[in-house]
Amino acid sequence: MQTKPFRIGTRGSPLALAQAHETRSRLMAAHGLPEEMFEIVVLSTTGDRITDRSLSEIGGKGLFTQELEEQLSSGELDIAVHSSKDMPTKLPEGLHIAAYLPREDFRDAFIGRAASTLTALPDGATVGSSSLRRQALIRRLRPDISVITFRGLVDTRLRKLYDGQVDATLLAYAGLKRLGKEDVVTELLDPADFPPAPAQGAICVESRIGDERIASLLAPINDHPTYDAVTCERAFLAALDGSCRTPIGGFAICDGDHLKFSGLILTPDGKSEHAIEVEGKRTDAEALGLRAGEAVRAAAGPGFFESWS
Repeated sequence: MQTKPFRIGTRGSPLALAQAHETRSRLMAAHGLPEEMFEIVVLSTTGDRITDRSLSEIGGKGLFTQELEEQLSSGELDIAVHSSKDMPTKLPEGLHIAAYLPREDFRDAFIGRAASTLTALPDGATVGSSSLRRQALIRRLRPDISVITFRGLVDTRLRKLYDGQVDATLLAYAGLKRLGKEDVVTELLDPADFPPAPAQGAICVESRIGDERIASLLAPINDHPTYDAVTCERAFLAALDGSCRTPIGGFAICDGDHLKFSGLILTPDGKSEHAIEVEGKRTDAEALGLRAGEAVRAAAGPGFFESWS
């Protein structure tokens, strides 16, 4: 019987803490355990400490997970809670994603100061975004707009927007909802035109492979439709060697035992793209994602990816 608290690792941002608290609440409810049986351990990651450059310049997604994964591997943590879209497709040896919480709305949110929608922005407006995918999609829809790199916590980005540094910015709607800030949104972008990052809106829980005690702890909170959809999306990324250096969008929808995936790759200037849709059984989620990624890679040809390096 467990006598000491389970240790839940997380980053220290308000959004990361909200996600860790949601995970703890679901575990408490699933197992009838009191709050004191779960200790939230806050770690600072390299990605949190370096905020003046884009992730593509400083090393990519793993900068938000490395410190947590080191303590998870060593046994100092029992689980680590992450935003799924921050997770590299290749995890450290001995670790895996054991559970996904029910997914929030995966759409991108537009927050405009100069206009309430992306298409209504004046010519030459400036939009701030740290995401190469969002930057490419903005240029695809509005090539006249200036897009600048815009990093920092949600409140930092909103403050920069309202201080007049940019005319608009984009954030994940899921994160704004988890922070109770959905009222700042002026437009929700249609995923058919503005596909989200693969795994956007999903919280994942990482653990050690083979730790049956933790596997039993996490099994009741794993949301199976989210698990299958995000598994498909991450397989698409893996087939494309997707990282923060690559403009890739994609989302999967589960309907009963069926899954449908839509994916898109773009050049950073938004001028060239390749889209794909596949569907099949949810039990084949990973294979469907891999097939979609391999198909768009083949259709694009090697020259398409030179702009990503």
